[in-house]
Amino acid sequence: MSRRRRAEKRKISPEKVYNSQILSKFINKVMVDGKKNVARQIVYTAVEEFAKKINASNPIEAFEQALENAKPSLEIKSRRIGGATYQVPIEIAPDRRTALAMRWIILNAREKVGRSMVDGLVIELNDCYNNQGTTIKKKEDMHRMAEANKAFAHYKW
Repeated sequence: MSRRRRAEKRKISPEKVYNSQILSKFINKVMVDGKKNVARQIVYTAVEEFAKKINASNPIEAFEQALENAKPSLEIKSRRIGGATYQVPIEIAPDRRTALAMRWIILNAREKVGRSMVDGLVIELNDCYNNQGTTIKKKEDMHRMAEANKAFAHYKW
């Protein structure tokens, strides 16, 4: 870690179709090998199909709601104190919450065997919107572990 100064946050420009910074960040996370146009097509198609599936009039609001449902609020960090390692629950910063939710959604969409990325994203977004599925299970497992280790919360700094 650098001791000089904190790294500046880069401004991300909103994407063209929905004028959303969150969707632009999601496209960048879906992108593989610098193929941004392919990632855009995948995400736009998935968001449109997802909106049709849940009968939403505004696709971007439905996407943001699904993302909000997938965001964790607590996580576990290992702290070494006096030779023992404790799992200490800490609250997550808003940027990290969003990044974790996006990462989990994309990872679980890629793991859908025998389906295209578009279909996987549609299924995963639909599950997140309805508070079910593998992404929500991962979030709940993280919260459960944080709750179980609440006794060590005084070690956070």
